[in-house]
Amino acid sequence: MVLTPFTWRYGGHQVFLSGSFNGWSGRIPMILVEGSDTIFQRIIDLRPGCYQYKFLVDGTWLVDQQQICDPDEYGTINNIVLVSGPEFSSPDLNAEAFQPSTSQVNARVVPSVQGSSSRGPLGEPFLQFSDSEIDVFRQVLSMHLLSSTTYELIPISGKVFALDVEVDVEQAFHVMFDLGLTVVPMWDDNNEQMAGMLTASDYILILLQLHRNHAMFEAQTVSAWKGWKLQHHRDIIESMVPLQRRPLIHVYALPNAGPDDSLADVASRILQNDISAVPIIHSVNGSSSRLLHIACLAGILENVCSHFKNHLGYLTLLQQPVGYLPVGTWAIEVRRGYGRPLLTLSPNDPLSSALTLLLEARISSIPIVDDGGHFVNMYSRSDITSLAKDNIYTRIQLDQMTVSQALELNGERGRNRYQTCTRFDSLYRVMELLSEPDVRRLVVVEASSRRVEGVITLRDVFEFFSR
Repeated sequence: MVLTPFTWRYGGHQVFLSGSFNGWSGRIPMILVEGSDTIFQRIIDLRPGCYQYKFLVDGTWLVDQQQICDPDEYGTINNIVLVSGPEFSSPDLNAEAFQPSTSQVNARVVPSVQGSSSRGPLGEPFLQFSDSEIDVFRQVLSMHLLSSTTYELIPISGKVFALDVEVDVEQAFHVMFDLGLTVVPMWDDNNEQMAGMLTASDYILILLQLHRNHAMFEAQTVSAWKGWKLQHHRDIIESMVPLQRRPLIHVYALPNAGPDDSLADVASRILQNDISAVPIIHSVNGSSSRLLHIACLAGILENVCSHFKNHLGYLTLLQQPVGYLPVGTWAIEVRRGYGRPLLTLSPNDPLSSALTLLLEARISSIPIVDDGGHFVNMYSRSDITSLAKDNIYTRIQLDQMTVSQALELNGERGRNRYQTCTRFDSLYRVMELLSEPDVRRLVVVEASSRRVEGVITLRDVFEFFSR
């Protein structure tokens, strides 16, 4: 049990406390602090966990707006307290075990815990986190995502694009390149409904097919391409898992016909269906539909960061260095025996090898490193659309163009197209960086040498939160 103080600082004649810790069944009187006319306090012995509570001040139920607030399943706003057990108290820390990060971000550097049996980056002691501590944060995050709707992701002003399924494939990818889009929804005008999503992965498959047969396949429209892909996908890359037909995953926003879908539901659909985004569709009386927005994990993460940014003092997990949490993909010499191996490319590797690796490994990007393992650049699936510029794809051979040459085609677009962090940067800082537009992954580098140590993606963060 943990002695937990509750404080009301805003005056009143009679102040009571009630919460989930007593089943909301009783009113616990609070005592005026000696020497104060406005501050009331009560200390309660609680088990570690997450609790909701509220104050009854002179007959009116109130919350402290300066503390963590969140709605319950009925939409009622309550305060939240995270009670940490004795095992969460700060141990003796050895500040000499770490070197501070020299990156430009304000990272919280947490020393290692002496006597720990687990090993983290470079064999250093691994920070120990109680399952209860992580579960408490996941509870708080889940409550927020369940109570927030997709409408909160829609900007006040902006544009959303959709292409007709009968548009030429070549024209579609020119549009994606010109607008800087990595995914675009497809509209079926005949059936008046969304018909699917066109992605950079489609373009990669098309180019690999061109490279293999030295001729364009028969399908010319996006609709024909999608049908052809379902039939011949295994022939393109025989080692890949056979493609399975999946329905279009979308979100129906029905403000006049029922509750909106929650952010928790949207995130779950993206993760479970292994997709990058879902369209938010407004349906009128179940007939006509209108595309409102494209929801993605970055937008959801931005919402989460905005919600919790003023409460980091209560959410200690978000302050921990990301290199000491089970999240991301790491080089073997950095995190021995943890997760899948970190894949890298050389600047001189052929583009065909890079494209095939992206698809076979089912990853969205690969760090490019020099002979010493130092970070040079990043090649992502979205970079493939640069080959649509001036129809460059018709004049090259994928096995003769290097990855470095392919990236040069991006020109100014290739600048500031990636973000880096160090293993000492806090989880919250990583979340902030990943929530920026077009940043779907971070390259973890050693601060002084820029040697690549790992990669952390949006999906990694959400999977860590949902375990």
